Amino acid sequence: MYGKELVQKIAIIMIKLSCNEATQICDKHQYGEASFWEKLKLNVHVLFCKQCGEYAKENTLLTKCYKFHRKQLKNSKHCLNDKEKIVLKEEILKKNVLTK
Repeated sequence: MYGKELVQKIAIIMIKLSCNEATQICDKHQYGEASFWEKLKLNVHVLFCKQCGEYAKENTLLTKCYKFHRKQLKNSKHCLNDKEKIVLKEEILKKNVLTK
């Protein structure tokens, strides 16, 4: 029994993670940059920490929303209307005059 308890304590120490570290790993995980070991530590931390679990859920939701809207923008063509074209042209002309 003593050996098993010791192994469990060592495992807990190795996996132990602060909330600050957990949020950093969560952010890395969203971009596919977290290592297997980091993901494992994060999952164990989230099991015991409600706030970090909520942060991970919100972070995942934001990432999904961003990807959805990015895809929508890629599929649609945005064209300037006549008024926007005039305003843009005036801004470019002003900048050209100021730089000369």
